[in-house]
Amino acid sequence: MLVTIPDLLTPEEVGYIRQVLESTSWQDGRTTAGDQAALVKRNLQVPVDSAEGRELGNIVLRALGRNPAYSSAALPLHVLPPMFNRYDEGMTFGAHVDGSIRVIPGTAQRIRTDVSTTIFLTPPEEYDGGELVVHDTYGEHAVKLPAGHAVVYPATSLHSVTPVTRGSRWASFFWAQSMVRDDWQRHMLYDLDRTIMRVRSVVPDDDPAATGLTAHYHNLIRHWAEM
Repeated sequence: MLVTIPDLLTPEEVGYIRQVLESTSWQDGRTTAGDQAALVKRNLQVPVDSAEGRELGNIVLRALGRNPAYSSAALPLHVLPPMFNRYDEGMTFGAHVDGSIRVIPGTAQRIRTDVSTTIFLTPPEEYDGGELVVHDTYGEHAVKLPAGHAVVYPATSLHSVTPVTRGSRWASFFWAQSMVRDDWQRHMLYDLDRTIMRVRSVVPDDDPAATGLTAHYHNLIRHWAEM
C-alpha cells in the first residue's frame, strides 16, 4: 500500500527545517547503509547523533502525532527517529530494500521496519530527477511531491531514487514498526477506516451502519495487532 499525505509538515515547519539544514554538516549517506545498499547509494545525510538532527526529528515526530492519516496508514507501535538526506546533482540511490531491523540510536532497542516514510522538503520545481520509485507487483510508482507532503509505503518494497540532474532534493525519512505486521492487513484496515469516515459524514455516529463498521475495525485490530 502506497499512501500520500498532503501537508504533513506546515510551510512554517518546512521553512524552519530548511533553515537549520542550510547551516548543518552533512556526511556520506553510505555510513548508514548495509553492504549491498552501500554499493548503489550516493547521497548525503545529517549525522544521526547531531543536535540538529535530533531537534528536527522531534519536529517531524510531533507532526506525525497530530496527523490521523499517518496513524491510520502506518498503525505505528514504534517510530525510528527521523533522519534527513539530500541528493545533489548526479546523486542517486539504486534499487534496494531497507534493512529489516534497526536500532534506535542511543539505546539497545531494536525495531522491525514495517513501514517506510519519506517527507519531501524541496519544492519539485527546484530540482529535476530525484523521484522516489517504489517497485511492487503492480509495476513502478514514481513519487515526487510538494514540500511538506509525505509518502508512506511498505518497507518490504524494492525502491530507488532516480538521479538528480538539476538542483538539490532534500527529504526526511524514517521507519516505523507497525502494530499490524502484514501490509495487506494494514491496507484493509486503512480502507475500512476511510470508509467509516465517509459513513460518519452522512449518518449520525450512533447509526447502526457507523457503529457496526467501527466495531469491525477495532475487532480486526484487536485480532491482528502485535503489542
